[in-house]
Amino acid sequence: MQLFENHDFIAETFPVGSYACNCTLIYSKKDKSALIIDPGNDLKAIKKIIAEKNLKVMKLIHTHAHFDHIGKSSELAEETKATLHLHKEDLFLYQALKQQGLFFGENVGTPKNIDHFISHEEEFKIENSLILKACHTPGHTPGSCSFFCEIFASPLLLAGDTLFRQSIGRTDLPGGDFATIATSIKSRLYTLPDETLVVTGHGPSTQIGHEKKHNPFIRS
Repeated sequence: MQLFENHDFIAETFPVGSYACNCTLIYSKKDKSALIIDPGNDLKAIKKIIAEKNLKVMKLIHTHAHFDHIGKSSELAEETKATLHLHKEDLFLYQALKQQGLFFGENVGTPKNIDHFISHEEEFKIENSLILKACHTPGHTPGSCSFFCEIFASPLLLAGDTLFRQSIGRTDLPGGDFATIATSIKSRLYTLPDETLVVTGHGPSTQIGHEKKHNPFIRS
């Protein structure tokens, strides 16, 4: 688990589900209002954490629509009354959620309607405080998004499966494209401050400056 904290808000990142998707909770210390980024496909685990922290989940925000990041979001939305947020370019993947699960031998939920389609540079708030800004970073999937956060001591990027520590997201699945992900990383992620901590979709975190120098796939 990774923990980030300031006077008003806490962010916690931890792996969930059979593919250890990195899920991030960001919530208010004052009234426990929360955003969840990539709830994953383990409903029981997420519900337990929400209950333990007594969170009021307002929005479920997704970096992309692969089942390991969004597999149980419909059920979670129904239980918490939170809204579902996804980029429209990934709607075809979301609508094929059950088929995705079957292909990987996973039981996923029936997708409910998306409440809001994410747009590039869209802002997400808690208690009228700017928490996240969306950045459309296609390539792993057409609708892949990353989310930039500047409320903690160091800038934070929730990159989903676009950028990993010395690696990048795979581009051989439906909608993936190497040239597109390379452009996304160079033009939209490598322009962030070098000290930006990157929470990846799976596995260890990294920093933008480190990836610009050492990523064998995409150098700045």
